[in-house]
Amino acid sequence: MKDYELTVLFHPDLEMNLEPSVDKVKKIVEENGGKINKITEDGKKRLAYKIADQDFAVYYFMEISLPAEAPGKISSVLNITDEVLRYLLVRVDERKLKMLAKKTDNKEESEGSDSSDKEEE
Repeated sequence: MKDYELTVLFHPDLEMNLEPSVDKVKKIVEENGGKINKITEDGKKRLAYKIADQDFAVYYFMEISLPAEAPGKISSVLNITDEVLRYLLVRVDERKLKMLAKKTDNKEESEGSDSSDKEEE
């Protein structure tokens, strides 16, 4: 299974009762053999341009793991889901993640050596 990022823009009228719509997207992912690793609600935001005569949307960001055939199936279902204004499903670049992790480790090591030098003085 490969890691993906799914960003979903929900209809703003659903803001007060968004759980059924989010559960519907979760169900779509899980029915296609996927696993949801993390969900983040980014809240209601103004859109750069109107989508389906809407100026606002509720943003959700999901980190998911999917088998090879699942992205196409999920895309076809999300295209016809009324609650979803737009979505973006992209594969996570493993090389970029490794590079960022390496930079973070190097930064932590350099900060750790700086603090130990100060303690010795």
